[in-house]
Amino acid sequence: MQAHEHSLKDYLTGLVLAIILTVIPFWVVWSSAFPAKPLFAIIALCALVQVLVHLRFFLNISLKRTGKDYLTALFFAGVLIFIMAGGTIWILFDLNFRMM
Repeated sequence: MQAHEHSLKDYLTGLVLAIILTVIPFWVVWSSAFPAKPLFAIIALCALVQVLVHLRFFLNISLKRTGKDYLTALFFAGVLIFIMAGGTIWILFDLNFRMM
C-alpha cells in the first residue's frame, strides 16, 4: 500500500472548502433566493462536490494513486448509496403524491 503524504495545508484547504460547501445550501434555503427546483439542484451539487472534497482532502483518495480494486469498491459503495438515497426520495415523493 502506498503512503500518502499530506500536509496541514491540505487539511486546512479541505476544511475551508467543506465549510463553504456547507454554508452555501444553508444560506440559499435561509434567504429563499431561489424557487424549489433550483434550490434542490444547488443543494445536490454542493453535496456532490463536498463528497469529492472529503474523498480528496480527508480520505486521501486520488485517482492517480489509488488501485483499481479500491476504486471499484468505492464505485460500488457509491452506487449503493445512490440507490438507497434515490429510492428513499422516490418513495417519499410517491407517498406525498398519493396523500394529496
